[in-house]
Amino acid sequence: MKTRSRLEKIAPVTEYQPFPNEEGRNTRQAQLEIPAMVRALGIPSGARILEVGCGRGIALPVLERLCNPRRLVGLDVDPELLAEAAANLRKHGSTAELYTADVRQMPFAAESFDVIIDFGTLFHIARPQAAAAEIARILAPGGMFVHETKASQLLSHPVRSRGRRLPRLEHDGLRHRRWAMLWASHTKGRLPEDLAQPRGRIRRGQVESRGRVGTF
Repeated sequence: MKTRSRLEKIAPVTEYQPFPNEEGRNTRQAQLEIPAMVRALGIPSGARILEVGCGRGIALPVLERLCNPRRLVGLDVDPELLAEAAANLRKHGSTAELYTADVRQMPFAAESFDVIIDFGTLFHIARPQAAAAEIARILAPGGMFVHETKASQLLSHPVRSRGRRLPRLEHDGLRHRRWAMLWASHTKGRLPEDLAQPRGRIRRGQVESRGRVGTF
């Protein structure tokens, strides 16, 4: 069955440039940063987790191992990066799904995820408030939006992050939950006590797991 990318329906982000592939940075993120973030912010196990701007998919196998998610999805605007992500998922035996789509117009129903993670995407796109609104739309009540702080961006990308900041998340109903220097979280109300619900049905347009890439 043919599918179509949601990217066809919106204008491109002309200023977006992929970040270089730095193996040292990838290793630090996988072995140090992500485990520390999961502990510091209390990311729950058994949740439906989405990473926006997943790029080469470095974080996805780590999140799968640490959080045992009920569903794990990576989304990125760049199909070439997702091809690399697919190879990385196959290498680690990950069952994460991959979607080619824009964070400002995502192909998911409202309240589809319990946790949404962003390692800096909203700092580097045009109209980040539109992305924040989409994140709030697909985040379940009581869900958690996890993102890097300005300090984290300055350490990782001192030149490109200069003058950039997150939109006001409170405008989209996301209230501050926790701050941990390099990361922070916002929530839509209280986190549910039990996230271990039965798996949902696979939606049309879903990119199958184990590293096979497609578009919605």
